[in-house]
Amino acid sequence: MTITTGAPPPTHNSPVALARGFLTGGVVGTSLAALVVGGITENAPLFATGLVLPAIYGLLFFLAGMPRRGREAAVVPRTALAVIESLKAVGGESSDVPVRFELTVAPDDRPAYRVQITQDINLVDLPDYRPRGVVVVQYPPDRPWRVRIVKRPTPEWEDRAASARLDSVSGTAGVAAPPEGYAFGFVVLLGLLLGVAAVVLLFRADLFDRDDTAKPPSAVRPSVSSTSSTTVVSSASGTIALDPGQSLLDKGELDRALDSLTKGGDTRQALTVVVQERLLSVVFSPAGTQTPGFDPSALPYDRFPALVKEATTALGVRSPRTWQITADRPTGSLIIRIVVTGAEGTASLEADGQGKVVRRAPAR
Repeated sequence: MTITTGAPPPTHNSPVALARGFLTGGVVGTSLAALVVGGITENAPLFATGLVLPAIYGLLFFLAGMPRRGREAAVVPRTALAVIESLKAVGGESSDVPVRFELTVAPDDRPAYRVQITQDINLVDLPDYRPRGVVVVQYPPDRPWRVRIVKRPTPEWEDRAASARLDSVSGTAGVAAPPEGYAFGFVVLLGLLLGVAAVVLLFRADLFDRDDTAKPPSAVRPSVSSTSSTTVVSSASGTIALDPGQSLLDKGELDRALDSLTKGGDTRQALTVVVQERLLSVVFSPAGTQTPGFDPSALPYDRFPALVKEATTALGVRSPRTWQITADRPTGSLIIRIVVTGAEGTASLEADGQGKVVRRAPAR
């Protein structure tokens, strides 16, 4: 049964409630999207917005609801007797235990009705509540489902409760808060989706173009090669580093890498050339000194793959982990040394300036 007193109770399908639900969904969606997008794009202001926005909205929501709460507090509650149909503790580990009551409320000026409530009851007072016991309750006139048990009623109502005998009513006479309805849930979901979409669209460039912007600028790549690499050249040395998945032993890579280090007609002599899988390093001879050096472009680069293959397969290293080629001129003749390391130890071989093997040192 439905109890009405004057104006009908507000429902979640009213225009104000729907607008509030849409705004709440929009704030939640915007906040979540700002946190995710701000974290991915490393945008600190956007990430901070995702943290601050719910707090600001919560404060505004609280302030906007103050007049309504004031009006509700000014309404004098109705007092009535009620009989406990059933009760059940639903949790809690403190001195106050949440108890779910099913009550039959019997107002003096209207028909009795059923209602379900949950109220905290102190453990000391819990034995005072039992099925078929009569209690004193209060509720707002316009919201009869908001029933609260009066723990310390006035002497007059306490005497009435002690002598009253109330009949139960059927469950069909129950009263409950108005349901939210499908419209309210729909506008909340719509607001959430629109909030997410707004953030993603506003920051789509930062979100989806991060890989392109994170790549090194084209100016640092060798102008003579389409291979993706990083070049660092100074007065004393030069370095070429290839991206993962590439190798300096690939056909023509060593020649292109050396050209990028000596572009502009640089004819400086080299003291040492070191070649690894994806790294080429050249230490140049200081200008104006008589330190013995060699022309790095004169090395037999076409022989390097074969020398590495022999060092990694014929010197007892069955599971090679790393290899390194070092070319230098310590005593007047150029020496090319290949060192291989693996689980079996370290092996090496040496070759002359034409790439001919002159010495082998198996793994030990």
